Amino acid sequence: MTISVRKVAAVAVLGAALAGCGGGTGASDAGRGARMGTPAASAPAAPSSTSPSAASSAAPQPGAPAKVPTLAPGQGGLTPVFERAKQHGDKTVALTFDADMTSDQGPRAEAGEHFDNPQLISTLRTLKVPSTVFMTGRWAEEYPDQAKAIGTDPNFEIANHSYSHHAFTSPCYGLPALDAAAARADVDRAFAAFRTAGAVNTVPYFRFPGGCYDDRALRALSTARVTAVQWDVVSGDAFAKDPDAVAEQVLAGVKPGSVVVMHCTRSAAPVTEEAVRTIVPELRKRGYRFVKVSELMGT
Repeated sequence: MTISVRKVAAVAVLGAALAGCGGGTGASDAGRGARMGTPAASAPAAPSSTSPSAASSAAPQPGAPAKVPTLAPGQGGLTPVFERAKQHGDKTVALTFDADMTSDQGPRAEAGEHFDNPQLISTLRTLKVPSTVFMTGRWAEEYPDQAKAIGTDPNFEIANHSYSHHAFTSPCYGLPALDAAAARADVDRAFAAFRTAGAVNTVPYFRFPGGCYDDRALRALSTARVTAVQWDVVSGDAFAKDPDAVAEQVLAGVKPGSVVVMHCTRSAAPVTEEAVRTIVPELRKRGYRFVKVSELMGT
């Protein structure tokens, strides 16, 4: 049986070498270029409808806001996948930010590498942009004060991006792969790390490391009762040096109901905060309203 693998390249620029919102200089220029390319075309293995009939009232993770909208399981009980909301007239958009560290990057953080970006979070607060942060458990352990501050601020919601940022299917841009049992445990471990840090604004959403998943991965997560959240707009902020180019790419791609994937690291995505200062007022000028993924999914 052929298993479709959903790989969205730009997020995986931060794959094996740095992992999303982490940082690093280990990726080769050739590898970066390949991973920054056009996403491979493959149909998602679960529906991404946001109609009321698709929404369910799955029990939220401990500490999560009540009545968070989710999608009903896909065929055969597979974890559902959400990419964007199909809207008519209501111009809303969700900016999402991956806050990542791999499980073995502690020494690099101790050496001074910044896997965080407090200025970006401050700017989102100043601009009053509700946002969803897809956080790894390892990031929450490294920056517990920041995780708590984000996870107790009503401007934000924290979603699960795994604990270790290891792949849930293989190949996935060189990331180490987890088997089904380890993948399921990795999700639980991340939620536990959020609770330990004191982050209570957590939601039952999950983003696959590297954006890679297949039917096996969706099946492995089925008992976690999460909705997998992908995106339809790639910001191109990973390793970018020109904030205007990042802003232009986002502004060119956004449609009503879009989910934009960005990153919050200073070392691997150093111009994201500056790009956001261009993106936000321009989209507002165009009539867009910024929402968290939970609000977008509930439309």
